[in-house]
Amino acid sequence: MPSSTILDEARHLYQVSERLGSLADEHPVVSEALVAISGSVRHTATLLEVLVMSRMVPPPGTAEA
Repeated sequence: MPSSTILDEARHLYQVSERLGSLADEHPVVSEALVAISGSVRHTATLLEVLVMSRMVPPPGTAEA
């Protein structure tokens, strides 16, 4: 799986996080839980980006394996 595919999934997760945050504004009864889940999804997206950058992208000046 190329790194761009994983980064695409991270972008999708950021969008899901935003939608959950919007839903929290619309549904006060469950807003606290939706905000917490939204933050967790956003954190997971960030971890995916870090994983790609630290493990899959070759350092500058090196040939990609």
